Amino acid sequence: MCGITGWINWQRNLNQERELVRNMTKTLYNRGPDAEGIWLSEHAAFGHRRLVVVDPEGGAQPMTRQLGDQEYTMVYNGELYNTEDIRRELIDRGYRFRSHSDTEVLLTSFMEWGERCLEKLNGIFAFAIWDQAQQRLFMARDRLGVKPLFYTQSGSSFLFASELKSLLAHPEVEPVIDREGLNELLIMGPSRTPGNGIFRGVKELLPGHYLTYDRNQLKTGPYWTLTSKPHEENLEDTTERVRELFMDSVKRQLVADVPVCTLLSGGLDSSAITAIAAETYKEEGKGPLHTFSVDYVGNERYFKSNEYQPNADAPWIKRVSDYFGTVHHSITIDTHQLVDALKDAVRLRDLPGMADIDASLYLFCKEIKKEATVALSGECADEVFGGYPWFHRPELWSDQQFPWTRNIDFKLGFYSSEVKQELTKGNYMAERYQEAIAEVSKLGGEKTSEEKAREMFHLNLTRWMPTLLDRKDRMSMGVGLEVRVPFCDHRLVEYAWNIPWEMKTSGDREKGLLRRALQGILPDDILTRKKSPYPKTHHPAYLEATKNWLLEILEDPHAPIQPLIHKESIQSFMRTEDLTNLHVPWFGQLMNVPQWFAYLAQMNTWMEEYKVKLV
Repeated sequence: MCGITGWINWQRNLNQERELVRNMTKTLYNRGPDAEGIWLSEHAAFGHRRLVVVDPEGGAQPMTRQLGDQEYTMVYNGELYNTEDIRRELIDRGYRFRSHSDTEVLLTSFMEWGERCLEKLNGIFAFAIWDQAQQRLFMARDRLGVKPLFYTQSGSSFLFASELKSLLAHPEVEPVIDREGLNELLIMGPSRTPGNGIFRGVKELLPGHYLTYDRNQLKTGPYWTLTSKPHEENLEDTTERVRELFMDSVKRQLVADVPVCTLLSGGLDSSAITAIAAETYKEEGKGPLHTFSVDYVGNERYFKSNEYQPNADAPWIKRVSDYFGTVHHSITIDTHQLVDALKDAVRLRDLPGMADIDASLYLFCKEIKKEATVALSGECADEVFGGYPWFHRPELWSDQQFPWTRNIDFKLGFYSSEVKQELTKGNYMAERYQEAIAEVSKLGGEKTSEEKAREMFHLNLTRWMPTLLDRKDRMSMGVGLEVRVPFCDHRLVEYAWNIPWEMKTSGDREKGLLRRALQGILPDDILTRKKSPYPKTHHPAYLEATKNWLLEILEDPHAPIQPLIHKESIQSFMRTEDLTNLHVPWFGQLMNVPQWFAYLAQMNTWMEEYKVKLV
């Protein structure tokens, strides 16, 4: 994985702008600590930071190749999992390669097939290619949006980058937040509407989309979308196909020239990945697989089960590690470390985020990086197979808000009257919800229950999942750790999309079909374990620390968040009796009262450090 950035300008000679391009590139150092590359031409300039995973010598970027008189230059962030399949096809067509990197294969595939090369790619990627002869930029992002790619047009410049901080390093891009950005932060946050870059004028290329830019126009469009069609296979054949696709995805994603590990929670998804990875390592004589888990000081004392977290992970982790003979590393995070890392998490996300859920992942990845460069993780199984509670609780379904954004009135109660008035002029969330529903590929003749289930899958795959993928990308790449997500293999997602809901809930269980597909791969007790999300701290000291941090901000009349909040309402809420046991889930499965205090404090840090301007 890497960090990429670039600049197109028809009115300036970018050969003279090395220092500015280097400054944009330097902001991405954490994403690629192993090497830096700068490429300049008259009207296009690229910057690249590299994390070496495959072919240390042959994969340097920006990479330039020629085909006859045509010259193409590329910057690329990602990993292809079918590199050798494409390489063989290109060799048959007469191409010769200087390296065994996927970078050269990707660039050559574009030279051969143009935009149609995207149809052949299996992987996670965001890349940009400059066609020197045509004076044309081509960019694309992977189908599920695992890898980020932001862009903006400012004055005579077109700019793109893996992260917002790289765009903001250019003097033509200002950290301005308008009404739409405010709604995204205070109503939708910490999620984002697809394509929205929060800062005014900044966009994110949508998953499964490409972009072209030349002197005449900027054009974007989809190259992949989920299409609804009847599912013809029976339960037995469907189970076998899910098993085949999943196993192939994991095995493809184990390929690397650096140490690979898995993240293990003892839940169904991470255990399944660990099982296949461990067996593959055994078959290939690579020695035992290393696995990693995270927990918190005091959780053995303070853990409280709730509707989303039914039990602790530790016994299940030991069960899986022992069963598959992995070398397990248990990372324990203390409260003071977690609190200190909240500001780091803001700097990595370039936005206020999921509070300690982000910060703990950053600290976790930091420890993993000491032993490995690549990790496989179980994200996206719940979105693909219907694991979240809101799939199974119709009372959480609404045509006004997303099922993971609960208690909106709770949030609004803490905003200033001016901000509240601005936010309630329209129903921003309801509008975004209806936009999402309108995108769903309909299948005529479906039962109402199947139609509703399809809508729920679309919402989760396109609105909820990107929040988790953003988090995983920024926190892991913030320490130079590449995290791969086998459940995001587009072949698996495409196939699962059309499997009927009643089949996905086989055995009357959440993710029943996946459990069925993993029979014989996992022990029975792991197969039947009830879903539990990523662990968070339950230590009361964390609530106290976030409350005190926010109190300090409230007492500072110059704190940049002051115009957005109603100070007295927050202070009054902080005096609530038995605040420790108050349960007000306001985002997803893990965001509660301590995370709300942290979110507001993170927002203040972000506004202060990024010099945010409200308009």
